Amino acid sequence: MEFQGSRQASGRRFAIVVSSFNKEITDGLLHGARAVLSEAGVKDVDVTLVRVPGAFEIPLAARYLAASGRHDAVVCLGCLIKGDTMHFEYIAEAVSHGIMAVSADTGVPVTFGVLTTLTAEQAVARAADGPDNKGREAALAAVEMATIVQAIGGLGQA
Repeated sequence: MEFQGSRQASGRRFAIVVSSFNKEITDGLLHGARAVLSEAGVKDVDVTLVRVPGAFEIPLAARYLAASGRHDAVVCLGCLIKGDTMHFEYIAEAVSHGIMAVSADTGVPVTFGVLTTLTAEQAVARAADGPDNKGREAALAAVEMATIVQAIGGLGQA
């Protein structure tokens, strides 16, 4: 038996958690994510948007959304740009582990669209319109994983 995700998600519900910090970057990621969901047939009313102050707050909001039972997947978007201190490393590690834990603990697909770049220029390039937008990639992963989880979960229901 083989499973593969679909790029169509009509009738499914998604949540997007987006950091307000580095807003000019995260707005680009959000635009890319919304475009993919629309292309997948997801209606605006089936998308919950939650804005959090920074990347560190993303996992907690994602946990509440995933645990609510109202979403088939959660897309996490944020932007961390390396500075001169260890702060970047600590936050990047905490956010990535936190997002993975939410998915593993709840069984709800939670995707990682948090940029961790060395420069602002790298962040701008990854949030620009087009196929390389990392918000697009995170939303596409959410669409595909939501359909895979549903297919695998339906195995015992004949």
